[in-house]
Amino acid sequence: MANSYQKTVLDNGIRIVTEKIPSRTVSAGIWVDVGARDEQPDNNGSAHFVEHMLFKGTTSRTAQEIAQEFDTLGGMSNAFTSGETTSYYATVLDDQMERLIGLMGDIFQNSLFAEEEVVREREVVLQEMSMVEDTPDDRIHELFTGGLWGEHPLGYTVLGRREVVAAMDSAGLREYMRQQYTPEKIVIAASGNVDHAQFCHLWQEQMGSLMGPNTGTRRQPPPVLAPVRKLHKKNLEQAHLVLGSYGLPIVAPERYTLYLLHVLLGGNMSSRLFQEVREKAGLAYSIYSYLSSFTDSGYLGVYLGVDPAVVNKAMALVAREIKALRQSSVSNDLLSRAKDYAKAGIFLSAENMESRMTRIARNELTFGRYVSFDEVAEGFDQVRPEDIAELAARLFSKPLFATVLGPLKAKELDWRSLDLE
Repeated sequence: MANSYQKTVLDNGIRIVTEKIPSRTVSAGIWVDVGARDEQPDNNGSAHFVEHMLFKGTTSRTAQEIAQEFDTLGGMSNAFTSGETTSYYATVLDDQMERLIGLMGDIFQNSLFAEEEVVREREVVLQEMSMVEDTPDDRIHELFTGGLWGEHPLGYTVLGRREVVAAMDSAGLREYMRQQYTPEKIVIAASGNVDHAQFCHLWQEQMGSLMGPNTGTRRQPPPVLAPVRKLHKKNLEQAHLVLGSYGLPIVAPERYTLYLLHVLLGGNMSSRLFQEVREKAGLAYSIYSYLSSFTDSGYLGVYLGVDPAVVNKAMALVAREIKALRQSSVSNDLLSRAKDYAKAGIFLSAENMESRMTRIARNELTFGRYVSFDEVAEGFDQVRPEDIAELAARLFSKPLFATVLGPLKAKELDWRSLDLE
């Protein structure tokens, strides 16, 4: 796969990365190295609220005009906020690139944060919170990370606390953006039929003069806590569970081993958990493992939804499979299949412009460089069966964290299997 990657740093520190690929489309995004972990208890939810407000009117466009213009450009546009990142992105036909940059530059720099729009959007955000609270297989993850990270900002929800968001105003949101959306935290990325020099020139015109306080606030790594097991009672048909353990930072040298360990444990239909808990025991419709990695920390989680009557049996089965991964060597055949699965995911995502744009932006934010597909494939190829066993022994040397959401009583839960003894 030919590398047509280029990188330019504007005088103010904004990084621009592009990847030219023969196509009629271009996917472009503004990525900001800021998220929920860059908040305090009294402004939790600010990063997400700011993301919403950037579509609510500028000095030259109303909120409706912004929406209409994005629609007129065709393609697809969206934005999201996570624990460490905020992104605004769109995929358009290549001849609409200049118009897209003009629109994105405008909302990024000239948003008004009008008080009446803040009041209106606050209700939208509060409804978004209600939606998550009414969706147990979403809510359970928030409850789990709250136990895992404790009082650390990684334990904050991206949407924020209801009473904090309800009190947010235009001045506070504007100040949060002024302090956090500084040039050295911004990466602008594009993949597709894009001319790097022209792309940089257009962004230089739009944001070359953007300055901001170099706040220099360093993120504090989270503490390692003793495992927390907690039941959250709710009248549901199912019991929803997340079990897990601390993982690795996103930049860890063992990241390829960790990903393959996750694939083997619960990452696909031939994984241990899917086969044992769903296919053989018939206890769950949905069960999977997942990784959440940050610049300085991370965790491996297992989600499952089961009948409340079999919660203890399900937890014991998950614990059994984790112990088996820790204690026995994975066969070369199984590991080879996990590698094929992982590499297929990487190369299949290369067919999608938005995935490619996201990839080069994340690699710039995380590693400060381009990471080729071949480098990733080689990283997977080098993992040995003993590497999986060693990492499993390290990550699962302590009892598991656990969160249960459902119609149970505390005395009905037997956590002992999660001690992994």
